[in-house]
Amino acid sequence: MVSLFHRDLGGAGQPPLVILHGLLGSSRNWQTAGRDLAAYFHVFALDLRNHGSSPHADEMSYEAMRDDVLGWMQAQGIERATLLGHSMGGKTAMLLACRQPQRVERLVIVDIAPKNYHWVGHRAEFAAMTELDLAHLKSRAEAELRFEARVDDWAMRKFLATNLERGEGGGWRWAINLPVLTAALPVLERSPLRADDRYDGPAKFIVGERSTYVSPDDRGEIRRFFPRAEIETIAGSGHNPHMQAREAFVRSVSGFALDR
Repeated sequence: MVSLFHRDLGGAGQPPLVILHGLLGSSRNWQTAGRDLAAYFHVFALDLRNHGSSPHADEMSYEAMRDDVLGWMQAQGIERATLLGHSMGGKTAMLLACRQPQRVERLVIVDIAPKNYHWVGHRAEFAAMTELDLAHLKSRAEAELRFEARVDDWAMRKFLATNLERGEGGGWRWAINLPVLTAALPVLERSPLRADDRYDGPAKFIVGERSTYVSPDDRGEIRRFFPRAEIETIAGSGHNPHMQAREAFVRSVSGFALDR
């Protein structure tokens, strides 16, 4: 277990909302939507292990990430919280809710399903990051240019470059634990749930209309594990509705999580 870094995005005194980011993301990606949600919750955005400002570790699994989150909740004195997970963070949240349902008030899953994936695009992105010559890199903008050979989408190139930071000597380094994440990609693609896993509490799955991560065929599998799941598609959004359709996303989360 590692001690996770978190950002307190406001809303002290209100019900806790714990946000878990996706692969190669961090709590930084959730600051704007998180502060919007602080009108309704006390919002905490975590950096999962091997990401952002949280410690690096050799193990990278959903079980390890779940245990980190439970340890963080224990350290903060949070017995129960609404748990919001995006992509990889969504799979972590699913596992925690199914195995420790007493710790989860409500569950919000963003653009991911309880199934196995094969992310061809992620393999190209990881290859681009691994090939980057950090020793001679001058800027994030230069990194984005070098990613062009493998990564077509400009927004993804910019997103990958956000994981670069200056080291003590002034040179560039990866904030993420790139070797461990690269090796763990096949594990992270798989669903962490067993056939008998189940969360009977309130759950909402938010899907981006233009995303390919959740298909209509996944709805039955979602409700097999989460029988009370509501499923909402946000128009005009891709895989990141908290950024691409933020107002609709905040309405969706707040309306569900505050519905008593």
